[in-house]
Amino acid sequence: GDWDFWVDWKDRRYWITIFPVVTITFPAAVHYILWEGFRLPFGATVCILALLLGEWVSRIHAFNTWANFPFSLVWPATIIPSAIILDSVLLLTRNFVLTGAVGAFLYGLVFYPTNWPLLAQYMVPIENNGVLMSVADLIGYEYVRTATPEYLRFIEAGTLRTFGLDVAPVSAFFSAF
Repeated sequence: GDWDFWVDWKDRRYWITIFPVVTITFPAAVHYILWEGFRLPFGATVCILALLLGEWVSRIHAFNTWANFPFSLVWPATIIPSAIILDSVLLLTRNFVLTGAVGAFLYGLVFYPTNWPLLAQYMVPIENNGVLMSVADLIGYEYVRTATPEYLRFIEAGTLRTFGLDVAPVSAFFSAF
């Protein structure tokens, strides 16, 4: 939930690990209902599209209209490719066990690469007052929110956070697992 609200919270450890695990529960339920009742293999995609529609309505009214945050700071994660892969695995295997094992693994594994083009512009390293940080970090310092937890603000205090390195693939693998 919270890791998908603002762009500076989309870090390379917790967002990659937690968000796919949390978002697969609703598509799995809709997947089951549409497959068992109607033999339609696109339940995950329908559920994710409905979720994204609701998220955009929330972000337009709550974040942009009322709080005046720019849209570029509050975009939701792209999980449509993950849902399409989950539906494709069910369509090809016609088995919930294989879909749960292979499809859910791919759902979590594909999440970070599909969001990287949107997130890359915020991972650019900059120097601010002698401190090397990413654009996302600077945005987090400039747009102070009352609900920003301090435990999240200083998760990675070193300069390696800016460059991505090998933490993101490991987090994506654990999310898939």
